[in-house]
Amino acid sequence: MAWLELTLGLTAEDYAAAEAILELAGARSIALSDDGDSPILEPAPGTTPLWPTVTARALFDADVDEQAVVSLLEPLSIGGLSVQRITDESLSDAAQEPIRPIEIGPRLAIVPAEQLGSADDRTLGLHMGLAFGTGQHPTTRLCLEWLAKKMPAGLHVLDYGAGSGVLALSALKLGAKHATAIDNEPQALMAAERNATLNGLLDSIRIGPPEILGTESFDLIFANILAGPLIDLADTFAACQTNGGLIVLSGMLASQVDDVEARYRSAYGAFTRHELADWALLTGTRHSGYDR
Repeated sequence: MAWLELTLGLTAEDYAAAEAILELAGARSIALSDDGDSPILEPAPGTTPLWPTVTARALFDADVDEQAVVSLLEPLSIGGLSVQRITDESLSDAAQEPIRPIEIGPRLAIVPAEQLGSADDRTLGLHMGLAFGTGQHPTTRLCLEWLAKKMPAGLHVLDYGAGSGVLALSALKLGAKHATAIDNEPQALMAAERNATLNGLLDSIRIGPPEILGTESFDLIFANILAGPLIDLADTFAACQTNGGLIVLSGMLASQVDDVEARYRSAYGAFTRHELADWALLTGTRHSGYDR
């Protein structure tokens, strides 16, 4: 499939206007990266999660009116604006990164796709594909270690913000009955499907955007995203979780835990907290007294 990729440099102050234009023009995804040398983590909920200057890369369907989009964005660009036609294959090739094997414990190991041998119950093969999520980041590592130690078998699992699908697929390896992997990014959905196929798990997983969520209930919910979206999605998660179901929240800094936990307290009560390298994971149980 062919795509148009648009790249432009912006100040943090101009990003909101540029994002609105990109979304109105039909951008399928928008990715940000640092345009200078001032990397940050994720700020407190309610603040803008941007560097002083950023590079925005937006992906459009190939038939978008290129000149119209460019003319609207040119006044905002500070670092040049470029467009190129690309394919699924070139996206995949550009996103590939070496993946080191990761030993999670006696029940789970993650290896690069090219190192995957014969299928077994313990080893998950993973392409970097078109999305982040190889188990290297502390937030993903926290989730994987919880899965390998704590997850009961036979559960219906929701992985929200699935990226490469590593958490949903690991849950299936560890005995989940079925998994649903949700992400907004077309590249992430493509990567998750590719990884599910690699591991022979495509029949046990449903992959798609948030719109595919229906009225089903989940025994286990994973959300390894950012503090702001975690807060925004609290009611959504509580409404689609079974009474007594488990929720695992990650992607937040340790300093943001109190804000996130406060938003979930009415449905989940007290949480258990784990930390790794300034990042945090919260686990809780949805109580039966919560009013949907």
